[in-house]
Amino acid sequence: MKISADDIYKSVQKIRVANPLIHNITNYVVMNNTANALLAIGASPVMAHAQQEAEDMAAMAQALVINIGTLSSSWVEAMYRAFAAASEKGIPVIIDPVGVGATSYRTETVRGLLDAGRPAMIRGNASEIMALADDELKTKGVDSASASDEALYAAQIISEKNQCVVVVSGAVDYVVLGAVIAKVANGHPMMTRVTGLGCTASALCGAFAAVENDIVSAAVQAMAVTGLAGELAAAKAAGPASLQMHFLDVLYNLTAADIRDNLKVEV
Repeated sequence: MKISADDIYKSVQKIRVANPLIHNITNYVVMNNTANALLAIGASPVMAHAQQEAEDMAAMAQALVINIGTLSSSWVEAMYRAFAAASEKGIPVIIDPVGVGATSYRTETVRGLLDAGRPAMIRGNASEIMALADDELKTKGVDSASASDEALYAAQIISEKNQCVVVVSGAVDYVVLGAVIAKVANGHPMMTRVTGLGCTASALCGAFAAVENDIVSAAVQAMAVTGLAGELAAAKAAGPASLQMHFLDVLYNLTAADIRDNLKVEV
């Protein structure tokens, strides 16, 4: 598999032309951030959390993003309903297991969703991915050389068990589907000082999954664009506040040359 700058820019153009509807059941903290990022890249975001409309909204969307950052029982029910409706229509579902492992409620919610259906993609940081695979990881014992290696092993376990792509976010992002591993080295340390950029990456995964049939390519493209936008924004920013502003501007103005000159992807 080869993912080129031209491939990524073609997908960006598809998003700008198609204006895909991305249904987000996400958290209070990031709604404004993720909606603005989706608008900037050219997608059409909707934040619909009510049980009464979750199924209808998911069924008309081109992708569904489920983010468990701020859970409540009514939102969890809406997640199940939307997931079922999207799956029935063949609409890609992206799950962001925010803080999984921190409480039993978070862990049980994500595992319950995964038992109920098959997402196209799961995106989380290394600790979240390892927590999600914790029961299976215990069987590996001392074989893991480091936390990053263990996160990759956990991602492969989750990918094989759920037959989906798993994205491990960090200083370097990894996109995993079974034995296939892609590495995305775009990004900037200042991105960790802005709340919700991981959640924004998940939302952008939804936008790229809406226009790209190959889900591995969609994941790599979304993570590359997120990291690349962070890099270019940081070059103009005085700090986290202006990075967030420039991040949206970079997404909106992203060119083929921006991608070609800065892309750091290895499969």
